[in-house]
Amino acid sequence: MNTITNDWKDLLKEEFSKDYFTKLMKFLDDEYRTNTIYPPRDMLFSALDLCPFKDTKVVILGQDPYHEPNQAHGLSFSVAKGVKIPPSLRNIFKELNDDLNIEIPRDGFLENWAKQGVLMINNVFSVRKGQAHSHKNKGWEIFTDKIISLLNEKESPIVFILWGKPSQKKEKLITSNMHLVLKAPHPSPLSSYRGFFKSKPFSKTNEFLKLNSLKEIDWKL
Repeated sequence: MNTITNDWKDLLKEEFSKDYFTKLMKFLDDEYRTNTIYPPRDMLFSALDLCPFKDTKVVILGQDPYHEPNQAHGLSFSVAKGVKIPPSLRNIFKELNDDLNIEIPRDGFLENWAKQGVLMINNVFSVRKGQAHSHKNKGWEIFTDKIISLLNEKESPIVFILWGKPSQKKEKLITSNMHLVLKAPHPSPLSSYRGFFKSKPFSKTNEFLKLNSLKEIDWKL
């Protein structure tokens, strides 16, 4: 939690002392000590640290981090510099190219989006090496609910991009009419052809931001 240095720290401080969060941190202590866990522990809250609450205008919600070596670094769908682009992110880039005619990036490092106000979080913030969903139902989902609820109460409009059914379960927390919710199948190869392609999330996001007198996202990397 010490890695969170902006307004999120005060907004979430009550969560840090709750029973579920204390149990989650104890679980993570054991996991990081006995297994290989991603992302590195000092990067668990990178998404929050790179994108303060006050600056957040877009949320991209993923499921859980990549579970292969050197990939996850705390931002949903993003991979560390120099790492081969995973299939889901490759499909995101294909849609970006189709939507805005932006050249497909050679690198999957999405920190530039975060610095423009795109909060890229996963429903679950950690995972054991090679075991997708291994940290499911350990408390992260409650923490993510709190983040989405806080953003729902924000007094400026936000675009919530929910890809896949697990992310779309959070829609019930988005009750303010001022926000925009964009839903589509997950960009993984298994589901991307069911409606992720041609969903145009990037242009729709910028149209909404412009309509609300907010600076558009430069999606080019």
